[in-house]
Amino acid sequence: MKHGKKYTEAAKLVDRSVAYEPNDAIALVKKTATAKFDETIEVHIRTGCDGRHAEQQIRGAVVLPNGTGKTVKVLVFAKGDKVNEAEAAGADYVGGDELIPKIQNEGWLDFDVVVATPDMMGVVGRLGKVLGPKGLMPNPKAGTVTMDVAKAIADIKAGKIEYRLDKTNIVHVPVGKASFSEEALTENFNALMDAIVKAKPSALKGQYLKSITLTSTMGPGVKVSVAKF
Repeated sequence: MKHGKKYTEAAKLVDRSVAYEPNDAIALVKKTATAKFDETIEVHIRTGCDGRHAEQQIRGAVVLPNGTGKTVKVLVFAKGDKVNEAEAAGADYVGGDELIPKIQNEGWLDFDVVVATPDMMGVVGRLGKVLGPKGLMPNPKAGTVTMDVAKAIADIKAGKIEYRLDKTNIVHVPVGKASFSEEALTENFNALMDAIVKAKPSALKGQYLKSITLTSTMGPGVKVSVAKF
């Protein structure tokens, strides 16, 4: 893959053989984010888990203290009083059965997170084939299947992110934007890592965290030392 001039210049600042301390890695990632837009800073965590075994799955959510820098659109499936509660809490869209054909047939996906009350999961289940592959299915572990829709919406709007293993047992999550201060990114990174460390499956034998890489949308990867975790 041929990289552009900016990437090549940025890559020269990174020593590939070094695993940096988190603070140094964050400073370096900010320095190498030179695109014309506000790049997203992401963390990629390679684990020693085997996601094919249910007891080695990692899935959960954490509220980043400084948010993600992204405006998140929330769709809530609810009925009765919960519709008003969701609207009052700032949900972007609220509905029920009537949204099924819109999503299934018209391909409407103008939302980033889906929240559902438990009594609506029968309805939402019909969208499994559409929402599942996009990682949008509500899940109790992530706090998106709940009767407390107001709290769920508030957390998501405040910067709550979900983390889960992908097929290659890596967790990919955003921890902010390149425009964030180093302090804000460090706080977000530490909050995420605390949650990931706590989520270690008890069934796992051997090394849990194999590597951590920080990267901006267009910049090179910066390795982070896993020693302290």
